[in-house]
Amino acid sequence: MPHDGSARAGLSQPGTAEAGVADTGSPPEPETPTSVRALTFAGAALAVLYVAGAGSDDLRSVDTAGYAPAEYGLPERLALSGGSPAARAFRAPHPVWLTPAALASYPEGCPAPPRARTSLGALPLGAEGGRLGCLVVVGAGENGFEGEQQRFLERYADAVADVLEAGAGGGPPSAPLSSALRRMRVGSFVLVPETGAMDADETLRELVGIKPDDFDGRADSLLAHALPEDLPALMSVLEPSTRTFGRRELDFRVRCPTGEMRWLSLRCRVAAGADDRPEQVLGVVTATSVLHRGAGGVSRIQWLTAALDKATTVRDVSHVVVAALREPLGADRVAFAELQHERLQVTLLDPPQPAAWPRTWRLQWRSEWPDAPLSALPTLRTALRDGRMDLWPTGTAVEPGLDGIGPGGLAVLPLPARGRVAGVCLIGWDRPHEFVPEERSLLTATASLAGQALTRAHAYDAEQELATMLQRSLLPRRLPGLPGGIVVARYLPARRGLQVGGDWYDVIALSEDRVALVIGDVQGHSAAAATIMGQMRTAVRAYAVEGHPPDVVVSHANRLLVGMETDLFATCCYAELNMDEGDVLFVRAGHIAPLLRHPDGSTEEVEAEGGLPLGISMEADFPMTAVALTPGTMLALVTDGLIEAADLSLDEGMRRTRATLAAADPSDPGRVADHLLGDLGRREDDVALLLLRYDGMKTRPIRSGWVVWRLPDAVMHARRFTARTLRRWKVEEATDPVLLVVSELVTNALVHTQGPVRLDLMLRGDRVRVCVSDSSPRAPAKPVIVDWESTGGRGLLLVEAMSESFGTVPVAGGKQVCSEIAVPRREPASVGAEPGAGTGTDHDVS
Repeated sequence: MPHDGSARAGLSQPGTAEAGVADTGSPPEPETPTSVRALTFAGAALAVLYVAGAGSDDLRSVDTAGYAPAEYGLPERLALSGGSPAARAFRAPHPVWLTPAALASYPEGCPAPPRARTSLGALPLGAEGGRLGCLVVVGAGENGFEGEQQRFLERYADAVADVLEAGAGGGPPSAPLSSALRRMRVGSFVLVPETGAMDADETLRELVGIKPDDFDGRADSLLAHALPEDLPALMSVLEPSTRTFGRRELDFRVRCPTGEMRWLSLRCRVAAGADDRPEQVLGVVTATSVLHRGAGGVSRIQWLTAALDKATTVRDVSHVVVAALREPLGADRVAFAELQHERLQVTLLDPPQPAAWPRTWRLQWRSEWPDAPLSALPTLRTALRDGRMDLWPTGTAVEPGLDGIGPGGLAVLPLPARGRVAGVCLIGWDRPHEFVPEERSLLTATASLAGQALTRAHAYDAEQELATMLQRSLLPRRLPGLPGGIVVARYLPARRGLQVGGDWYDVIALSEDRVALVIGDVQGHSAAAATIMGQMRTAVRAYAVEGHPPDVVVSHANRLLVGMETDLFATCCYAELNMDEGDVLFVRAGHIAPLLRHPDGSTEEVEAEGGLPLGISMEADFPMTAVALTPGTMLALVTDGLIEAADLSLDEGMRRTRATLAAADPSDPGRVADHLLGDLGRREDDVALLLLRYDGMKTRPIRSGWVVWRLPDAVMHARRFTARTLRRWKVEEATDPVLLVVSELVTNALVHTQGPVRLDLMLRGDRVRVCVSDSSPRAPAKPVIVDWESTGGRGLLLVEAMSESFGTVPVAGGKQVCSEIAVPRREPASVGAEPGAGTGTDHDVS
């Protein structure tokens, strides 16, 4: 029964460990260290301690434990900035667990030469003063370290860190790896069953309460301190039969010389000799972390209660229940499933391989686990309806859907909660199994506790799912494609509390050559923050598409938030980019400054003048800062969750982000964004990232403008300006349709609006764009019915018919009516180009 990670380090079988303990019929040499035995049971053949030197840029090896360290060839030093697993774990900082397949992709810091069945773990060693180093463990399991092994090694790393911190100032202490195991109170032994000879280390003798002078190297000395009622079970482990091999687990009690009763957990492995008889028993013993009372079943329920209390998700609950039942009951299969709408939604299978389960289940394997209707399992449906535990011995007739789960015995355990069945647990045995009263009591207690925990976990999962859906609904579903650039975005919720926050981003296509990039952060991590975030994103988008300049957009959003009378404020960075020219106008409202990566790889923090956060003052001013981008430049807008944390200052986070941005390959903006996010571990804040690579327009447009004066012959002057411009651009083939459109749009603006009117022409490729701006916000209305008696309205219909595209867009102070006309193809002219033709921008103003 796993009471603590140190109490149940599952056994791997590293080949080197085998060789070190199975060569004679007598106890191994006394110098065999405790760390070797303990690490063997944690699946590790070797452990190497690396520490970070003061002012040094690398990690250096200071201690090793395990069999034959030279065989694995781990380097003596590792660069902190390198790509080794240890350096990555040190920087993250969180453990890095690598299977043999994953380990093969690392170019450095790995066993040399590479081995096909070698796994590796790298665990950072931290303390209040910062990072101390890294513990690297190497195993020989082809599937990597198991969950219980990982938890034991993580506790081992914490103990190593405590040892290092205790010796701070005087360099690494002597043998810190062995000292850490003694601190964890992990004892070990090797027993020869045939002779009863035992080699027990000092820690084991202390745990049992044996004085050094009283231990005679015999197993009887250990048995003498055990409680009489636990002796039969303990002897069955220490005196295994000829068919008992592999891993054994046992919780037992000892009486210390002081009269105190102490619970210990024993985990051992029986090694067979050449004649297939038990030759040695290798084991570790730890003090359990759970108060025991009465029979062993009581301690299991206490552990189960504590573990389920910590379980938050349905998956967590299923793992706890499976761990509580499969090994203690010696079961071959355990299935844990929720009951939702007359369907079994399996959340965990142990073992997880499909081949271990009936064919009917494999046919329902639509996702990670099967999802089967109860109608296909009538026997199980009846048991769940009654809500009582059913124990079906070997030979019980069941339907095909259950046949094969437990041919030697099957326990159906409904999980009741609040008057209904919340789920079910199926426990199966391959060999004939007899259900003893102690097992029935354990199953009954487990069902009640698991049902209540499952209900709580389901509510938690539903809350998190709702938060995720809310967050996704408030952010853009997709980003628009941009001519002359690529934009990508990333969002990661906080991993603490409700996974919904106030970070947002948006990409707003203002026209075919202008785009607005927005990123912001509302204070807090709650549904209220997410609601404000959604309102602010909508407001900024609305103000932007109305055609307001950046400072006006942000000012309007600020006034809106102040008027909401909320206690929350928001930061924002708004960037409007002209894709033709590469000009950017930045407005920053209390937000982190944007970052630029230039084509040469250098980075800079844009010195955009900032204003107050949104929602602080109605009269706040938001100045604009202009910056020119060259093709190949990358623009990064980020929120503070990416560069600032409780243990990471803003300046240091900005430095790291700039270094990552400089080292990234700009050819793939998506990968650059992923590198910037890195592996943030358990984030306290949500993170938003908006990344744009500006490539420049393939075809630079040619522009020309004219201010239309309100004169009787204004339309004639507008037509003459248009004709001159088209001749200069050498697109006379489009003269007739363009002049017609200019005449109609200018006439409408002069007749139906007041204030200034402006005509803008643009040539891009084979398209001429005609835009007429006026001060009226109302779009021109096309007539519903046009007959022979109508005196107006035909002009707009005519313009629409002549145009490839036609529409109205709002701009600051009015609107702009635009028409796009295709230039008819013609054979290339044989005459030379006129002076000035094809130049960048031409402004004719009269």
